[in-house]
Amino acid sequence: MADPKGFMSTPRRDWPRRPVEERVRDWDEVYVPGALLPIVSKQADRCMDCGIPFCHEACPLGNLIPEWNDLVSREDWRQAADRLHATNNFPEFTGRLCPAPCEAGCVLAINQPAVTIKNVEVAVADRAWELGFAPPRPPDRLSGRTVAVIGSGPTGLAAAQQLTRAGHTVAVYEKDDRLGGLMRYGIPEFKMEKHHLERRIEQMRAEGTKFRTSTAVGRDVGAAELRARYDALVIATGATAWRELDVPGRELAGVWQAMEYLPAANRVCEGDLEVSPLSAAGKHVVIVGGGDTGADCLGTAVREGAASVTQLDIYAQPEGVRDEDAEPWPTYPRIYRLSAAHEEAGALATAPAADADARLFAASTLRFEGDAEGRVRSLHLVGVDAARRPVAGTGRTLPADLVLLALGFSGPDLGDGLVEQLGLELEPRGTIARDEEFRTNAAGVFAAGDAARGQSLIVWAIAEGRAVAAAVDRYLTGSSRLPAPIGPYDRPMTV
Repeated sequence: MADPKGFMSTPRRDWPRRPVEERVRDWDEVYVPGALLPIVSKQADRCMDCGIPFCHEACPLGNLIPEWNDLVSREDWRQAADRLHATNNFPEFTGRLCPAPCEAGCVLAINQPAVTIKNVEVAVADRAWELGFAPPRPPDRLSGRTVAVIGSGPTGLAAAQQLTRAGHTVAVYEKDDRLGGLMRYGIPEFKMEKHHLERRIEQMRAEGTKFRTSTAVGRDVGAAELRARYDALVIATGATAWRELDVPGRELAGVWQAMEYLPAANRVCEGDLEVSPLSAAGKHVVIVGGGDTGADCLGTAVREGAASVTQLDIYAQPEGVRDEDAEPWPTYPRIYRLSAAHEEAGALATAPAADADARLFAASTLRFEGDAEGRVRSLHLVGVDAARRPVAGTGRTLPADLVLLALGFSGPDLGDGLVEQLGLELEPRGTIARDEEFRTNAAGVFAAGDAARGQSLIVWAIAEGRAVAAAVDRYLTGSSRLPAPIGPYDRPMTV
């Protein structure tokens, strides 16, 4: 604790965003380059040395937040990077994409703005790369055991890196043509530029991890064949089975799932396409779903030049402060938050939504209507109360040439045959069944991340990847020096 009065003398300052009118014209990350480093040490000074760091409990990874806050306040970047990487394989991902439940659990947040934990984390991660503090860490010797990891999202990559560093020979199978899962094709470039992902993948290659892209296990290679080829199998395919909206007009052209729309825009940024075939340019766009995926669609549509964009959220607009009775500290509260994309929505002066951030709260979709060619042209909605019951007199119609459904995901996609070929049991909600050691009913087959846990946060995905790696290591060798939680919902411990 470099400054025992830092939390009293220093106000919270977040990493400033670039001006809206500038950033909506490109796909670069939204933050001002170079503006974080000059302020982050003083922000780390605000950490209170509170004695009982509730931020640990709030973070699924158990990040050693007070320790690296203290080190950053002293600008000891090497030690800070070591403490950060002790619990998190990919802090530059979480520092950009995690909603920071740790900040909700910060003791300072009881009556003041929390420490900017997320900003400190990403500053340490980026400095670690700049200063050469994140070299490849290949194992000293190989175990002679082999593991196949199916899926290259944050869970699969974390599991693969931990198992490789433990000395096992690991191959990652990815059905897409590039690695990264939803981080590659689901997260827009303006939230995380893909060079961060490429850098980690190259680090993993240097450590010895092998990658097989454009290979859907169950279709391009048999799941049983793969299981016979390796000593263990880790399923980390994510929860990619999207939820549907069963209303009249769903079949109209121009009504798409968010995860059909976002990958096409990302492929433009990758250079695969000149223009997205689902581009929002010149269209009235309505996004059904009030979560982060919907906000990603919003920011993408703005950059593509939509005529208007409206995001519908079935929940009522939350207050700007925590409800201490319903969601007391240190729980993660549902409060009104203004993401970069919602801030950018003000650039669309013709947006039909009543709110400046292009959101309509407490709104439920009734039906879509189209033209003679079968293309969607409007969306009919109604206001709802807290129980989601229609409120009389609140119906309205929005123009809609492009409708994007961002309603979340129910579990793994069963279309490739992976689950069926391995004979895996499923939970009633559609996720892969597993025990406290991440083992499925198939011998030597483990499941982790959203495929087994259900749709969750990137920080949980990495935590599960680290935890399943420990379970596989124990299965292969009888013991493990990797993080060894008792069950899949416990916090992984420090390496």
